[in-house]
Amino acid sequence: MQLERLIAALAPTDVVGDSALEIRELAYDAREVRRDSLFFCVPGARADGHDFAAEALERGAAALVVERRLELEAPQLVVPSVRAAMPRAAVEFFGDPTAQLQVAAITGTNGKTTTAYLLWSILAAAGEQPGLLTNVERRVGGDVREVGLNTPESIDLQRLFSEMLRQGNRVCVMEATSMASAKGRLEGTRFAVLVFTNLTQDHLDFHGTMEEYFESKRRLFGQAGRAVVNVGDEYGERLAAEFPEAITFRPEDALGEADLKLPGRFNVENALAAAAAARTLGGGEEAIKHGIEAVDRVPGRFERVDEGQPFTVLVDYAHTPGALETALEAARELGVGGRVICVFGAGGDRDRVKRPLMGKVVSRLADVALVTSDNPRSEDPATIAAEVVDGLDLEVELDRRRAIQRALESARAGDVVVIAGKGHEQGQEIGGRKLPFDDREVAREALRRLGAPT
Repeated sequence: MQLERLIAALAPTDVVGDSALEIRELAYDAREVRRDSLFFCVPGARADGHDFAAEALERGAAALVVERRLELEAPQLVVPSVRAAMPRAAVEFFGDPTAQLQVAAITGTNGKTTTAYLLWSILAAAGEQPGLLTNVERRVGGDVREVGLNTPESIDLQRLFSEMLRQGNRVCVMEATSMASAKGRLEGTRFAVLVFTNLTQDHLDFHGTMEEYFESKRRLFGQAGRAVVNVGDEYGERLAAEFPEAITFRPEDALGEADLKLPGRFNVENALAAAAAARTLGGGEEAIKHGIEAVDRVPGRFERVDEGQPFTVLVDYAHTPGALETALEAARELGVGGRVICVFGAGGDRDRVKRPLMGKVVSRLADVALVTSDNPRSEDPATIAAEVVDGLDLEVELDRRRAIQRALESARAGDVVVIAGKGHEQGQEIGGRKLPFDDREVAREALRRLGAPT
């Protein structure tokens, strides 16, 4: 693509050097630059892309997008915001793929991944070959890929959409996160339908207030052709009032004839959301029924670990006060008069305000609780645990493996053990390193050691 076309899309305040260039790729990470790339010097919280412009040129970049002119011998497009320029350039460069690809996006604090899996399954049952972008996996054409960012950067996202079209996808189901919205990664993406699940406290270290958090979700609806909204949630009620043409549902609505295999009342909400979204895309009731019934597990989402033990073990991604409350209430319903045992923690370098709230939820709803490490990152695990406990009568076992083992060793017939926080994750982030750790495998190993039949 000629650089002049991208200049027209970006409308820079200044153009330095020759613009009669062929651009063959877009990049924002100097390590990923290929020959004849247009490199975006994105200022970040920890690093400034302008500092890597020389490296990008050495690796073959043909031109730079900058917020200030650099003393480098290279064509430069000067723009007010490099981050804001990226999605505009990506949409132009990759041919506006969502003009052809129907994107069904799910936004909200909880339920995004499960709703996405259910909707993907419904669309597959309807004969589609849907793509999938979640924080568990990506499916492009017939390929299953590992995940980077939950919602990719705009360049990566538009590239994925374009690749989906080339590989035969005509619809894509994806999660749309608040941070992706706030950082402009979703600008230029057209949503055939956008689903709102709920909003509870999370990410306030980034957004600051619940209103800002809500706004990051709300603004996405301006990009949606149709909307599906859970009006059983107070923020959903606000969205429905602002977007009166939205299709609405409540948690108490009937699911119909589908036999939902996923446990927990909250999964009924997720199924209702998926079914409503499928209908807006033309999905029939048979496909909805078969699609919902085909999903018997979602990785790390209230996922059972069964080694023949006489009690229930569930691994769940719940890492917010609201998600913990939902998971523990559902666990109580699953029990047969036994106790609810919870292993949980709070992530480091993230929203500290929610930590004592999480402790209060678990103290209220679990019979036995162990506070442990959950991706402490650069923080001291003991400090995080102390903020979670905050004067409550909660036991602390900072070694997560040992905490899981202790919980399982203490479980009796009829109990339900909820291992919360990490879900599908396969690593523990400690002191700048990511160490292999999968709650499901750790639990399975511990159960086998307890003598469960194999």
